Order: sequence, then structure tokens, then C-alpha cells
Amino acid sequence: MKYIAAKNIIIPKKDPSRWFGINYNMNIYRGCSHNCIYCDSRSECYQINNFNEIVAKEDALLIIERELKSKRKTGIVGTGAMSDPYNPMERKHRLTKGALELINKYGFGINIITKSDLIVRDIDLLRKINIHSPVCIGITITAANDELSSKIEPDSPRSSERFLAIKELSDHRIYTGVLMMPILPFISDSEENIISIVRKGVECGAKFIYPWFGVTLRLGQREYFYNELDKEFPGIKERYKKSYGNSYECLSHNHKKLWELFIRECNNYRIDYKMSDIIKNYKQNVQIKQMSLF
Repeated sequence: MKYIAAKNIIIPKKDPSRWFGINYNMNIYRGCSHNCIYCDSRSECYQINNFNEIVAKEDALLIIERELKSKRKTGIVGTGAMSDPYNPMERKHRLTKGALELINKYGFGINIITKSDLIVRDIDLLRKINIHSPVCIGITITAANDELSSKIEPDSPRSSERFLAIKELSDHRIYTGVLMMPILPFISDSEENIISIVRKGVECGAKFIYPWFGVTLRLGQREYFYNELDKEFPGIKERYKKSYGNSYECLSHNHKKLWELFIRECNNYRIDYKMSDIIKNYKQNVQIKQMSLF
């Protein structure tokens, strides 16, 4: 493990209502080894050299404890925006686990976005946090089929393993769902894929599915994405160039139809998909309210 210096790790959010109601961002690691072909964090604007190499912030847990202890107000800490908090290095170094212990100690809540089933290791700790504060877990799944997910997210756990993680978390009454984004035009934007993700999520006890039917492409990221398309999806790069040029947002040409299909499926199974509903329902899912009945 390599380390980089950091002055702050718990960063206040200006608008908690926009992204899972989080009040603070926390990124302990930099870089990621999942090698997802579409990853926005590769963009030049973030200035992360050698993105495939995972590094950690030096004295991360000391900094996190100092910052949590000094906050006048508790709130929801979000992690997973720039790098996966459950990357392979976490298995040994346990920095995310240490951060969760501190979040529990100082009475904060947690929102985690991950592609890794390693998160189930920390179920007992997540349950402790959920006694006093909200907990929301989003497992990113962009392809229901393992073969397709292995092409677009080659070094991540298989989608089937992520669905099992959702089931295990949900079985322990942790508010868990699917982050269904990005849905790649010409690759994963089929009706079959959307229906399969929703129904498999429901079978595993997912409480929400939050989608985006497209992908964003920026300088640095776009070049990497196109190179990977040439390897796994010959001819698709040309379709992107013709359809989107240098556009930042690349919406699926079927996005309106997919939205209608998706909403119909979610309504049929009574599963949350609006951000406002997700925030409201997971913040109500604090276990102390349920435990008080006994």
C-alpha cells in the first residue's frame, strides 16, 4: 500500500438532498482496481495519475476521528463517490472498517456505494450504526448477466455475487438497493437487461433501484472507454462518435422507453426509484424504533 498526504477527509456537502441525503463526503482511498471501462474518475479533471493503482490517505483514521469529533452536528457520511471503499486492499488494511467504527462511535449515519461483496464482512458494524442512525447501501449493478458485466467491469465481483450481497444485507434489515448506472448505449440498454436487474433486485430484497440510462464521457475517460470498446465491442466506438461526438452526456436512444418500462416494473413491485423517496425511507429505517417494541 502506498500513502498520500491529506489534511481533510470528511468534507461537507453543500446540497444533501441531491445525492442520498448525505451531509459529508469521505474518500479514504484514491484509485480503483475494478477496471470498469466507463469510470468517470479517470477523467483528467480529477488529476489522478495511474488510476488503477490504489493508494490510501496517510493517517486516515486519525484524521477521520479528529474531524468527526469536532463536528457540531452529526449527519450522514457518504463514501464511494471517487473510489470503491471495498477495493481489494481493504481486505487487508481495513481502513473502511475502521472508519465505520468511528462513525458508529460518534453517532453518525452512513451511505455506501460499492461494487464489492466484501461489504458483507461489516454487516454487524452496519447494524450497530443503524441502531442510532440511518444506513443506506447502494450496490452498483449495470448488467444482470455475468458475462456482460465481466466485459464492462472486468475486475469487479460478478453481478451474481453482488446480488447475493444485496440479499445478505437485506436479510439483516439494512436498507439496501441497486445503483443501476451507467446503462451503456448500444451495450446494456436493452429492455431485457433492465427488467432482469429490477426483478433480480426484488428477489434479493432490494428496497430501491436508482438508474441512469446513459453514460458521461470526459477528456481522459473517453479515450480509455473507446480503447476498451475496441477490445470487447468492435464497431461500437464508431456508433458513439457518430451519435454523441464530444458530448458530455450520452443518453441511450431508448431512454424514454426504458424509463417507462423501468417505472412500470418498479411500481408493480413497489420498489423505490425516486431519490426523494429513497432518502425519506432509509432515514426512517433506524432500528432503535423497531427495537423499542420489545
